[in-house]
Amino acid sequence: MRLLAALAGGYRALARGDGRDPVRVDRTLRTVVADRAVVADGVVALRLAGLGPLPVWQPGCHLDVELPSGRRRQYSLTGDPADRHSYRIAVRLVGPGSAEVHELRPGARVAVRGPRNAFPFVTRPRMLFVAGGIGITPIAPMVRAAARSGVDWHLLYTGRTRASMPFLDSLGSPSRITVHADDEHGVPTDLLARAAPGGAVYACGPPPMLDAVRAAFPASPATALHVERFSPPPVVGGRPFRLVLARSGAVLDVPADRTALDVVREVRPDVAYSCRQGFCGTCRIGEHLLCTDRPAGDRLVLDL
Repeated sequence: MRLLAALAGGYRALARGDGRDPVRVDRTLRTVVADRAVVADGVVALRLAGLGPLPVWQPGCHLDVELPSGRRRQYSLTGDPADRHSYRIAVRLVGPGSAEVHELRPGARVAVRGPRNAFPFVTRPRMLFVAGGIGITPIAPMVRAAARSGVDWHLLYTGRTRASMPFLDSLGSPSRITVHADDEHGVPTDLLARAAPGGAVYACGPPPMLDAVRAAFPASPATALHVERFSPPPVVGGRPFRLVLARSGAVLDVPADRTALDVVREVRPDVAYSCRQGFCGTCRIGEHLLCTDRPAGDRLVLDL
């Protein structure tokens, strides 16, 4: 026991170093915009070059991008995982964060964190990919990986118009790709027509498309469904409540169709968050995830 205690004490001493508090490691990556290209109506692609070799990533990974205003946004990596010198993202203009990305020009310095993977990709003998609009960004590296591995794959790529759909000409064999533009064919009704028993379906797109995929998915344990949203799901069936920020004493009203995170960030834009889908835990305050949880009563008190 004395030996174990001595070893434990030695380990704690090593962990503390010279007795001071541990130094927090800054895992921020410094990158520079190497090039910028308009790849579809309202969509720009940026290549972010590292100052040295960059961490490896796999299809499905995203970056946390720190914007000049202090906003932090998440964008899927859509380039070549073998490229250790730069990352590629593509961003549609939909709000203030994406507007900042669209203003970036070659030479601009951009801090990023990651890569992180909340949408892991695993090959199966038969694979169907379903992408809606800018949802092609995480799907494109998966399609290329599937093609290299020799599996039987097919991509259904949907969008409002062909002009709004990035990367149409760089996704591989046309015989394995179905392009469905709403202005030409109407809204697609059978998204899983090519799903194979025992295979896998990877889908990314707007909430209505993903809801349709889930509703049509066969109840078969042999077939795997993997989805990623590029926008948070709407609040459905919510009710209003009052939010109390204990440190400042501020009292905020949260309406039925918004989250606590939405309302808090209006007065505290520095509150950390990441995926806004409830699984990453970045916005957890005490027992609550600000992006999804709602109180059992009519008010919620937070240590903020």
